[in-house]
Amino acid sequence: MNLIDGKKISNDIRSEIKNQVQKIKQKTGKTPGLATILVGQDPASQVYIKSKIKACQDAGIQSFHHNLNEKTPKEEIINLIKNLNTPSEVDGILLQLPLPNNKYAQDCINTISPLKDVDGLHPFNAGLLNLSKSWDEIIKKNILVSCTPLGVIYLLNKSNISIEGKTAIVLGRSNLVGKPLSMLLLANNATVIMSHSKTKNLKSLCKTADIVIAAIGKPKFVTKDFIKEGATVIDVGINRTSDGLCGDVDFESAKDMDINITPVPGGVGPMTITVLLENTLKAFKNRI
Repeated sequence: MNLIDGKKISNDIRSEIKNQVQKIKQKTGKTPGLATILVGQDPASQVYIKSKIKACQDAGIQSFHHNLNEKTPKEEIINLIKNLNTPSEVDGILLQLPLPNNKYAQDCINTISPLKDVDGLHPFNAGLLNLSKSWDEIIKKNILVSCTPLGVIYLLNKSNISIEGKTAIVLGRSNLVGKPLSMLLLANNATVIMSHSKTKNLKSLCKTADIVIAAIGKPKFVTKDFIKEGATVIDVGINRTSDGLCGDVDFESAKDMDINITPVPGGVGPMTITVLLENTLKAFKNRI
């Protein structure tokens, strides 16, 4: 088993982001800024927001946080977002999901200016990703792509794991991870299988894949029986259980296999926040 060190790769990228932010300040006198919105007091969301604010501080990016009561009506959240769309010091807006009432989350996301949509969830940015013909085009156009999927591609690229020509299976079809990640893999010339809860013969399908990406939200769902020798396994899942944090992959069952794999924690997680910083920097550059 070869561990893919998300922490190290993340730290390397964050150092480069910090250098770019410093150069921007020296050249323009301006500082990229990220506004975060947390609705309610969900403990996991509070931890994520604190990590994002700290990462901004470490990178020299301005942070503007807004904490709303869990009973805040949709209209008030939307009005706050509209107000944040205007100020020039705010380059990115992140609405922490899920919302206490998640049924109107997309309405709120749709209100975010596509230029400030650092989560890459606005239909405009999702459309740009789907219409992109290649990885080079995505990079060249500074498209704002959902953070976790882009982080996965960086992990593969920085670990010198080839994507082109490989068969990749994505477990999960969410707008946040599964769908955009499938598009990114296609842009990198992989043959992509998108699987989900209704997929038949899932285990045998996974066994054919060179790259297995688990984003299904089920603790230790993917066992060694899903994975072929020599494969690369990216575990996007993070589940809180009575035994502590674990991913969607049964790490212990696969520990004797000849595979590349991301640990949980310390794999995909750090990359998500790192790409959020990068997207804030992209949004700043796209607006000047």
